[in-house]
Amino acid sequence: MRTVVFDLDGTLADTSGDLIEAANVCFRDMGHGDVLSVERDAGVALRGGRRMLTEGLARLEALDEAVVTKYYPILLEAYGGAIATHTVLYDGAMEAVETLKSRGYGVGICTNKPEALAEQLLNALCVREAFGALVGADTLPVRKPDPLPLQETARRLNGDPAQTVLVGDSDTDRNTARAAGVPSILVTFGPSGEDMAALEPEALLHDFEALPQLVAALIGQNPN
Repeated sequence: MRTVVFDLDGTLADTSGDLIEAANVCFRDMGHGDVLSVERDAGVALRGGRRMLTEGLARLEALDEAVVTKYYPILLEAYGGAIATHTVLYDGAMEAVETLKSRGYGVGICTNKPEALAEQLLNALCVREAFGALVGADTLPVRKPDPLPLQETARRLNGDPAQTVLVGDSDTDRNTARAAGVPSILVTFGPSGEDMAALEPEALLHDFEALPQLVAALIGQNPN
């Protein structure tokens, strides 16, 4: 079986608002008030919790790795407590997923979000059952851009890891696909969309409606 594996944050859903709010819970606890904003820092948010804490503290000229380590679990707890308040699926995302499934592709998620939080978010958005496999940051001993999580996602879909495509939104996704020797499709509608072309993926995705055609062109169709 050929498979299509999606990143989650910034690819299927805009999670930046809830991530930034969780980071600001930490900054308020430190006595700094709200340091990050969606308007300025959506791209930072989609790089994960540690990146948000690091960026915020650097902006305050107070970067300390011990503080990042201390507050990271606090951030995760805050995020888990309000995981889908502002998060929205991108237009057409689930329609594209269902089209791919109807054409015989296995469809899964490979994310650097902790697996339990990814499960929680997908359930909150009422879309978990649409995906045949989910591999998170802590599912395996390694995470993206190591190719193993992508390959494991394909295997859990009963697919061939050599016949998969990774749909993502970052250099991490591009490098993961390259390390696995498979094509990547990078979306241009996320916060860092204008930077995707420079990463030279096999394809750019401007609208989810075009995804099934791009997938077929890159990895072919499953035999009837």
